[in-house]
Amino acid sequence: MSVYGTHNLGLYEVILEMIGMILCGGYGKRLRPITDSIPKPMVEIKSGYTLIDRQIFDFAASGVKKAVLLTGYLGDKIEEYLGREKFGVELVYVREEEPRGTLNAIRMATEIIDCEEKTLIIRNGDVITDINLRKMIEYSKMHRNRMTMFVTRMKSPFGIVELGEKYVMAFREKPLLDIYINGGIYVIPSFSEDIFMHYESGDIEKTVFPELSRRGELLYYKEDNIFWIAVDTTKELETLRKEYSDRTDKPWGYEKVLISTEKYLTKELYIREGYRTSMHYHSEKDETMYVISGSGYIEYEDGHKDSFGRNDTIRIKPGVAHTIVATENLLLHEVSTPHLNDTVRVRDYYSIRMEGDKGY
Repeated sequence: MSVYGTHNLGLYEVILEMIGMILCGGYGKRLRPITDSIPKPMVEIKSGYTLIDRQIFDFAASGVKKAVLLTGYLGDKIEEYLGREKFGVELVYVREEEPRGTLNAIRMATEIIDCEEKTLIIRNGDVITDINLRKMIEYSKMHRNRMTMFVTRMKSPFGIVELGEKYVMAFREKPLLDIYINGGIYVIPSFSEDIFMHYESGDIEKTVFPELSRRGELLYYKEDNIFWIAVDTTKELETLRKEYSDRTDKPWGYEKVLISTEKYLTKELYIREGYRTSMHYHSEKDETMYVISGSGYIEYEDGHKDSFGRNDTIRIKPGVAHTIVATENLLLHEVSTPHLNDTVRVRDYYSIRMEGDKGY
């Protein structure tokens, strides 16, 4: 039996072994000339941190111990770059010499790795998102072990004009629409080869998914208001790199520096439901946290807890050891005195960290 994470919240438990799969065999044609010499998964989103690094980091933070990389174009470079282990996740490679679609790549993996009756988490290699993977896995298992697709709201590629009876009333710059699209992450809680037996090749999105939906057997899982992007063009890559210019991924979510001056510091913290920061304190920094959305509680070193919800304000004085726990996906803005690296960890609940991460 394996239990997600190491923070002992007791919220998520999975009986079956989990195996991650990343579909990363594409040519990345619309990212040329970057992808002339490296495969798309190795494109950097910030210095020393690539698309594939981020995806494996997500697996590690969700309790996945083994991942299969379904490669193709320049697949040897991915294997050379990552080796046999990353962030504590064992890596296995399955290379497709001639592209025959995602369905064939997945089938090849299941012939090499024993996947029968295991939980598979399959994801597209060009999708970066702050989805709570372990919550999606639990959701799928709670609903009769059905295959589950992550869906996300579509962002309009254009600005929207809002019309009155005769006049233009307002403009909205590329809003999220009330339309959902395939988010590129799939969970099969109890894999069986029967799922794929009727198809020889093609893309899973055009073969298996339509058939399952016709039979009423394809669940969807959604999380609104989280970051999601599919990196297909240089414009999308620029958007992602801008997002990561002041952002550090954490096993519990992310931390982003919004403003840093000689007088004050503002950070954004995103903590996924069921996760927590390290138990930590600040020697000099006096901080006030504003709850933008979600809920949770502050737990202090003596076990005392203070709950909070949306629009609440929490002040933490220097020297007070505490951990921030999210009971819903939690977005905080933290305003403090200008001590950017003033964090002392008393206890860390996670075995994985980004290199050089000395924060929460």
